[in-house]
Amino acid sequence: MKRIETKTTKNSDQITRRGFLKSTAAGTGFLILPSGTRLGAQAAGNKLNIALIGSYGRGRAHYRSINTQNVVALCDVDEEHIAIAAKEMDLPKAKQYVDWRKCLEQKDLDAVVICTTDHTHSFVSNWAMNRGLHVYCEKPLANTVKEARIVREKYLSLKNKIATQVGTQRHAQENFNRVRELIKDGAIGDLTDVYAWGNRQIPKPGYLPALGTPPKTLHYDLWLGPAPFHPYNPGYFDANPGAGCLKWNMYWDFGAGQIGDMGSHTIDLAWNAIDAELPTTAKAVGDAYNPEVTPVEMHSSFDFPANDWRGEIRLNWYQGGAMPRSPKSYVDLNKIGHGAMFKGSKGFLIADFGSRLIIPFGNDADMSYYQPRAEDKMIPPLGHFQEQWIKACKGDLKTSCDFEYGCNVIETMLLGLVAYRAGKKLDYDGVKGQVTNNTEADALLTKKYRKGWTING
Repeated sequence: MKRIETKTTKNSDQITRRGFLKSTAAGTGFLILPSGTRLGAQAAGNKLNIALIGSYGRGRAHYRSINTQNVVALCDVDEEHIAIAAKEMDLPKAKQYVDWRKCLEQKDLDAVVICTTDHTHSFVSNWAMNRGLHVYCEKPLANTVKEARIVREKYLSLKNKIATQVGTQRHAQENFNRVRELIKDGAIGDLTDVYAWGNRQIPKPGYLPALGTPPKTLHYDLWLGPAPFHPYNPGYFDANPGAGCLKWNMYWDFGAGQIGDMGSHTIDLAWNAIDAELPTTAKAVGDAYNPEVTPVEMHSSFDFPANDWRGEIRLNWYQGGAMPRSPKSYVDLNKIGHGAMFKGSKGFLIADFGSRLIIPFGNDADMSYYQPRAEDKMIPPLGHFQEQWIKACKGDLKTSCDFEYGCNVIETMLLGLVAYRAGKKLDYDGVKGQVTNNTEADALLTKKYRKGWTING
């Protein structure tokens, strides 16, 4: 096993690599390097120095895309996972860390890819942005409303300096563009209501009891991070690579349940089309509240104000068996495991990630009112989702799911969990980030963290 790096180097008076990348991305000229070499802004050698934090599980999905750059650091709470990543990516010289806080102190970093447990996403993201790093973070971006607001505020303060992307990679599917165009262009008339749902069901009775001891390679206390202490149980970890989150994300201290899981992907299909910011109300009903485990079945709804192209709308989220009513008896929404439905004054649009269906209704819904876009006016393909972020780091900093977009949607969804716990309809002030009609619910917008952990390091 390669020695795990625990120390960082001192600051250097030389130009930083991050500063070099920013300066070259700003124009098309050349920079004279100390060696006398001339390197164009988009030359092949202009690569990002990236740290992969969470080097196994979901991290494996990034191996190919980030290996086109300089992966200079690997971090994981399990040393065995670091060894696997180093071997599969052929990175014998990358520095290795078990503590992401020490990893972020590496001075030559330009960017980080975060694939840690859900309850640490906002922490690692905010720390990285505090250091001026470009950030790609797997979903969900936060586990509380307050975390989402902290991350968004930090990103907006650095919006002209860093590129960010939330890992809702299904966003790159062409169908997302077509759905947005149809809704905005009036294919179903004036938009009034939106519904999204996911059918995944992972019931859990409660936190697992103490069982055995962690493997020698696993730094369990670091895995817990800011979460309250829970004794080790291998049941939190006995999953195939890429599916590990399904073992722990249903617990309140480790995840946001279905909202943080497929909910983040599915609600994105709806969110991409409605140009919403934050809701004014939230309401939710579902399974009986369990203080240890998030609900399996739940329906939450949110009211949004009008914007410059649509009126007021209501957004609905259904999970774990709860479903909206189908507009027609011959359309079985239950056969769409994860989907979205848009209701307008003249019809419905039903979609999954890769396809869509329009159902006009009413005597005047002959669709003569709808004019399809010309081909040259259609939204262009996004391309490879991770590569979009890499290019943005070197160029205009623009991505399709930046941290403003991502924090708005996850703040809304997490507010639904607060309404579920409160058992009442909530009035929400999105500017102040306050529930204005229920002090107990307002206190649920945040949580306490384990001593020694801060989100703003």
